[in-house]
Amino acid sequence: MTQQPIRRHISSGSEFERTYSYSRAIVLGNHIYVSGTTGYDYSTGNLPDGAHDQTVQLFRNVESALMQAGATLKNVIRVRMYIARPEDYETIMQVFASTFAGIDPTCTTVQAGLFDPAIRIEMDMDAAVDAGA
Repeated sequence: MTQQPIRRHISSGSEFERTYSYSRAIVLGNHIYVSGTTGYDYSTGNLPDGAHDQTVQLFRNVESALMQAGATLKNVIRVRMYIARPEDYETIMQVFASTFAGIDPTCTTVQAGLFDPAIRIEMDMDAAVDAGA
């Protein structure tokens, strides 16, 4: 019988994770799956104004989860991006491009109605680490 990889849950401490029973990320073997993440500052519960500041905070949130999983943004291989307002696209993509310069993960971007009209951007990501490292 093949041994299954250990599943490890990562939490940001977000009230959303506790209320709705999900993990910020899950580590399974050498794969890391990051849940849909927004620009909320989970330590304060505040959502910054504007697409730029929300995107910057979103990446801080993802970096924190990846760090707990033993990875960094350099390990991200796939991003799915949900933009609430098409007029925010260029602003969000400028932050994305500066964050992922040289990493160049695959990316899918869609316009989507998000559950809170104040949220401008949400992303989920997949990462992989070298299992032999």
